[in-house]
Amino acid sequence: MRTRFAPSPTGLLHIGGLRTALYAYLLAKQAKGTFILRIEDTDQERTIEGALENIIEALHWAGIDPDEGVVLEDGTVIQKGDKGPYIQSERFDIYREHAQTLIDSGHAYYAFDTPEEIDRMREEEKAAGNPAPKYDLSNRMRMNNALTLGEEETKKKIDAGEPHVIRLKIPENTTITCNDAIRGKVEFASHTVDDAILLKSDGFPTYHLANVVDDHLMEIDTVLRGEEWLPSTPKHLLLWQAFGWKEPLYAHVPLLLNADKSKLSKRQNDVSVQDYIDQGYLPEVIINFIALLGWNPGSTEEFFTFDELVKAFSLDRVQKAGAVFDREKLDWLQGQWIRMLSVEEFANRIQPIVAKEYPAAAEDNDFIEKAVLIHERITFFREAPEMLSYYYSEPKINMELICSKKQKVTEELVKEIVPLLIETLGSIEEKDWNQDHLKEILFAVAAEKNYKNGQVLWPLRAILTGLPYSPGAFEVAVALGKETTMKRLAKVNV
Repeated sequence: MRTRFAPSPTGLLHIGGLRTALYAYLLAKQAKGTFILRIEDTDQERTIEGALENIIEALHWAGIDPDEGVVLEDGTVIQKGDKGPYIQSERFDIYREHAQTLIDSGHAYYAFDTPEEIDRMREEEKAAGNPAPKYDLSNRMRMNNALTLGEEETKKKIDAGEPHVIRLKIPENTTITCNDAIRGKVEFASHTVDDAILLKSDGFPTYHLANVVDDHLMEIDTVLRGEEWLPSTPKHLLLWQAFGWKEPLYAHVPLLLNADKSKLSKRQNDVSVQDYIDQGYLPEVIINFIALLGWNPGSTEEFFTFDELVKAFSLDRVQKAGAVFDREKLDWLQGQWIRMLSVEEFANRIQPIVAKEYPAAAEDNDFIEKAVLIHERITFFREAPEMLSYYYSEPKINMELICSKKQKVTEELVKEIVPLLIETLGSIEEKDWNQDHLKEILFAVAAEKNYKNGQVLWPLRAILTGLPYSPGAFEVAVALGKETTMKRLAKVNV
């Protein structure tokens, strides 16, 4: 089994592209086959500097490293394999040779139409009632091409160096059938297919020619790509037939959608893999999440490691309909994956992040005890410095924060609670400074003074942390220790 991912370096790797690469990778790994990365950069005008490197690095981040093709080795982008080059702009001689083969066999023809002639044809077609005019069976015989000019005139134009393209000659009265691995049997009537350009006037191939030639020469068994390419499939199947080659299995995966069922776009969502890397999503989470966008495992299981996906994935469970990109579900999954980390691994992952802002954290031998307090509360590692800030810096005393409408803590009540906390906590011995004892004592005092527990605990937690949300008051007081707890209470000016 040989599968491929063939992106164009026209921008950062799209999250939908990552899903396509993942599915192709999983198929190859299931069969102990080869996953290939090919770069389709024939559209040089749209190629963006640095996009190639971003594609490779994003795939590597996600754990999708190609076995062959354009790969990253020791931080350097190289081409690996015996079927290269794997970058299309380095394969132009191959495409010209194969385009000529199609000319010679009568499956393609030269066309000399100017842009103005093409525009005029389209306007005439629209005026005649055709809302979607194209260069096809219905009008090719009134255009400026080898089919209307004849062999001698065509040769004169070629010899004179007149600009021209090579177009695919779509056969008449033909039904082109694709047995898609996801969508089943799909049929296309030849009169609905245009005579697509295969080789442009500048000698550059189009996607149609290049991808078919490359898939054959690179021995690709399964072509897995987005459903936006389904309308182009009849052209590709005709090319396979024209060359006399056995076509691969095609599988067109559904689109990713916004919540309103529109195509995933920057207006409503982040669309590049880099966006999610920058925001701190775990690669395991992104892989788990996108695998389930359009694929049903046949169970209620929601958590899959890479190895589990390799075992479970199957094309017959990929749905035809578009898949909604649910950002809330993604964030929930991120939190769940963090919970699944051991406390030790979690502490190791966040300690250098916290230490960047608070250098003392790097030498904190008790860091794991602090980390455990936020393990169940955190969604992104980047949240850790703020969530642990009160251990390494003095929190700002904010009366608005200490008060709480929900807990019915007013400023007047704070003036009663803070002295009570100082008196009560100050009387507790160091040996009894633990969560159970603090809870017992403070709850008893609250009951005695006719306060609700929250009216006592909210001010204590807010004073100790300076944060609107944090671990509970007992957890924080024990982690900080009695001395620090008392100092912070004493600083509140009531």
